[in-house]
Amino acid sequence: MSDLEPQPEALVYAAIGGDRRAFETLLRRHYDRIHALAWQLTGSRTDADDIAQEVCCTLVEKLHSFRGDAKFTTWLCGIVYNACRDMRRRRRSFRGMMERLTVVVGLANPTDGRDLFDAAWLRSAIARLKPAYRDTAILIVGQQLSHAEAALLLGVSESTVAWRMHEIRRLLSGDEQEGN
Repeated sequence: MSDLEPQPEALVYAAIGGDRRAFETLLRRHYDRIHALAWQLTGSRTDADDIAQEVCCTLVEKLHSFRGDAKFTTWLCGIVYNACRDMRRRRRSFRGMMERLTVVVGLANPTDGRDLFDAAWLRSAIARLKPAYRDTAILIVGQQLSHAEAALLLGVSESTVAWRMHEIRRLLSGDEQEGN
């Protein structure tokens, strides 16, 4: 680092103060570290790409919480670690939801865990559902909310949630070809 380049602490505090160039310089200096750590933690370049992008976007919001209790790089590694952990949680939650949905539509017995083709088909089918149906399924099956709780979150009646779940079962069981 030359004498003309700002010290790391000065960059951090300038970025916290709203200096866009300082923030850009911080990102440029630390992007490779962010990406490398994400790759090491996930074992996947694609996941590392996603996490690095997420961390860079999140950093805009979280930078003000840096208090200087640790080195900036240590603090930044903590953010990357948490982003990787959150991604693993989301994936576990999504896999669990998919397993429960396969049971709901009759593709598998509870905790069966077989037939990857059915799971891939189900993921694809859910992705093609109307957003209202997809959101309802995620809340009821994925998050295991009651119809009343889902209705409250979705801003619809409990009977609408029940009807949507009926339609989701019908659509995913093949009674109707088109889910859109």
